[in-house]
Amino acid sequence: MRIGIDCRTILNPQAGEKTGIAHYTYYLVKSLLKLNRLDEFVLFFDHRAKNIVKEFLEPNTTIRFFTYSEYKKYLPFFYSHILTASNIDREKLDVYHSPANIVPLRYSGKFCVTIHDLAIYQRPDLFPSRQGFSIKYIVPRSIKSAQKIIAVSESTKNDVEKYFNIAPEKIKVIHEGVDYVKFNPDIASAETLSGVRQKYGIDRDYVLFVGTLEPRKNLIRLLEAYYKLLGNRPEYNKKYQLVLAGGKGWLYDEIFEEVENRGLKNSVVFTDYLPAEDLPALYSNAKVFIYPSIYEGFGLPVLEAMSCGVPVITSNVSSMPEIAGNAAVLVDPLDIDGIASSLEKLLDNEEMRKEYGLAGRRRAENFSWEKCAQETMKLYKEITNLQ
Repeated sequence: MRIGIDCRTILNPQAGEKTGIAHYTYYLVKSLLKLNRLDEFVLFFDHRAKNIVKEFLEPNTTIRFFTYSEYKKYLPFFYSHILTASNIDREKLDVYHSPANIVPLRYSGKFCVTIHDLAIYQRPDLFPSRQGFSIKYIVPRSIKSAQKIIAVSESTKNDVEKYFNIAPEKIKVIHEGVDYVKFNPDIASAETLSGVRQKYGIDRDYVLFVGTLEPRKNLIRLLEAYYKLLGNRPEYNKKYQLVLAGGKGWLYDEIFEEVENRGLKNSVVFTDYLPAEDLPALYSNAKVFIYPSIYEGFGLPVLEAMSCGVPVITSNVSSMPEIAGNAAVLVDPLDIDGIASSLEKLLDNEEMRKEYGLAGRRRAENFSWEKCAQETMKLYKEITNLQ
């Protein structure tokens, strides 16, 4: 079998640019290549990735660069839907996999797409008002034309059925995985932990959030809950900090303004975008990890935190209960008092933190990239047997 995979989202794995779809694509491809030495893989990149492709070289891989990708900005439609389709067709694939929701309009071979989330359809109010051609036409067409659809959670599968009227048997839920070696509470030395705290100006025990600073992560309510918690427990001002780790997204200014207006500058730490090597230590050293997002297709930070043995508080909506199971404290993301109360209970109870930390480690063991690759490989075989 000859399998093509769009790897353009993988930019610089060593520098930590493996977030979202890039993270998924990187680990899936690496796991597929480790799992399968017999079938042929054609990995498609663009001109930006020429320095990293050696990491994917195996006897059964072929690396292809989409031609003229550096000129995409001048003729975006021609490049994205005609030229790329021609490049893919040339490889005579049995199946093509797009991990990033869309396939070129002119491609007529068998393919599958991975749908990570449909937040922009579910909650358009959490995104900029601009909705381009891709959201309105390309994504729906790709989903409807695909032989099979991979959904990263049951929640995402339900959304695909709901918004695009897709038959459930066409959708396969394949969960993402976690890198147990990297996200391990025993991996970070005391020296590393100390260095990370010093690097980001963390001088107290801390509650951690990891993710893009944007409206759907619900950080305004988290800050309101943290402000309420400090008001109820003034001693926490000197004991804890809230660390918000992630790059700036849409409407991030409102988050900084909330910190300023609430007088929380000495209690809240912004790290900005984190290098990959700092994340495990930051997770492992947190008292509590909190992820009160309003909507997630999967919620990878929840899984990473659990793998690090950190007690987790997360939302009781979309995919997060599915990923966390009974191994986390679930809260209504709109309930500020409930968020504050859950934080207080965990911070006050060391035994409870240990119990949730151990439960999270056990829960994380159910999610592996090897399992993800095995199930994806099985799906490829189903597609190639379709008439």
